[in-house]
Amino acid sequence: MAEAVVELLERAAGREAPLEELRALRLAVQAVPPADLRARISDHHLGALFALLSVSDREQVSACVSILERLLQALDPVYVIQNLREELQKGLFHPDDSVKILTISQVGRIVENSDAVTEILNSPELLRQIINCIGGEKIAVAKEAIKSLSRIAQTQDGLEALFVSSLLSDLKNVMATNDVVRYRVYELIVEISSVSADSLNYCANSGLISELIGELTGDDVLVRATCIEMVTSLAHTPHGRQYLAQQGIIDKISNIIVGAESDPFSGFYLPGFVKFFGNLAVVDSPQQICERYPVFMEKVFEMAESHDPTMIGVAVDTLGILGSNVEGKQVLQKTRDRFQNLLNRIGHQAKNAPTELRLRCLDAISSLLYLPPEQQTEDLLRMTESWFTSLSSQPLELFRSISTQPFPDLHCGALRVFTAIANQPWAQKLMLDSPGFVEYIVDRSVEPDKASKDAKYELVKALVNSKTIAEIFGNQYYLRLRAYLHEGPYYVKAVSTTAVEGAE
Repeated sequence: MAEAVVELLERAAGREAPLEELRALRLAVQAVPPADLRARISDHHLGALFALLSVSDREQVSACVSILERLLQALDPVYVIQNLREELQKGLFHPDDSVKILTISQVGRIVENSDAVTEILNSPELLRQIINCIGGEKIAVAKEAIKSLSRIAQTQDGLEALFVSSLLSDLKNVMATNDVVRYRVYELIVEISSVSADSLNYCANSGLISELIGELTGDDVLVRATCIEMVTSLAHTPHGRQYLAQQGIIDKISNIIVGAESDPFSGFYLPGFVKFFGNLAVVDSPQQICERYPVFMEKVFEMAESHDPTMIGVAVDTLGILGSNVEGKQVLQKTRDRFQNLLNRIGHQAKNAPTELRLRCLDAISSLLYLPPEQQTEDLLRMTESWFTSLSSQPLELFRSISTQPFPDLHCGALRVFTAIANQPWAQKLMLDSPGFVEYIVDRSVEPDKASKDAKYELVKALVNSKTIAEIFGNQYYLRLRAYLHEGPYYVKAVSTTAVEGAE
């Protein structure tokens, strides 16, 4: 096979290869191990294939891109940059996006190699063109450019090249293309800033983070909605949160939520601002965030109590995030009756709202009710039990009725609620006392698809792994659950049939 590849490469190098032979070469190179390819391809072959890209025949270009992709992956990154720099440069100007993506992805490979990255950093023209690719019409090209530049910024030299040279001007120039491209550059900046405090300092000193913050706190409500997502990403890292706090950005976001009362257009950006605090509470401390920014909790409750499905969805998601750890659960518990009443509304929505909102409610309920075994104190178990009973007058039957509906997503969502409470003794007693419930759990015939079978299996696993299950369920049911677990999620019982003479 390797000999056939060489023969086809020679024909391509002699420009004798018709499209059929390029197709054959594309198949052949896939079948040859990288080591064999490395041993047999030459600069001459690669140069010829790059030359074949300079035609308007899209099929030929597509075949050559596939072949080059395979061949270049087999080569050492240092070799690629030292011997094919000019070809890579030309590839970035190619009218076909697949050639640009091929070239940029190769640069991404090169910068991950400590020996090859210096060669790239000494090629400002190459980097300049990759920056310009962020402004390309096709999002796939822009994404690949962002990925490569983000990799370049992983080293000190890369940060210097991007932010302490003329390339910074190129970055700012490409931002001026239009709003969409400007946000792509912000996306790159946030990605780089998230790596380390050092990276963040370079980005901050470039002035680009200040520009992003300026747009976040500006008057354009649609721009605010876009920028808050990026600032939320920045807040996922400790150094990012520290920077936002030091610059007073978190206080500004809180003040904007306060001012949203009188803004008729707040619906555009408010969900993003509330999500920002929800994420902040989880990665930081729910209690500290909720105490320092009381407007956040108040706004979440207001949104959950509203009649706007969009606002209810965001509030429910946020409550699920906030209540995903014990500290967050305790913060919610302190609001007493207000949260208990809200749970009743969420239970009602889980049963009656449009499907998407029902799913979000089920996911939030699962998150709120789950307690890891090591945190199951008497107080916390009493709390989750009282939350469960607040959801409906007959909560177990509510979720059981949802789990029997012919909609896989809702079916699995209800099973996840059962799984969340499965390791808590009060829930096990409820399940046992509910007629036919244990039979329903071990009945495989009610799960129509793979996702449902997997969700049921997770429920069985959670029950079997609980320390109290054998005592509460009794030996007979416990052994049936263990057998289910042992057989796996997709077990089908063999049915023996006896042929009867004369039967049809």
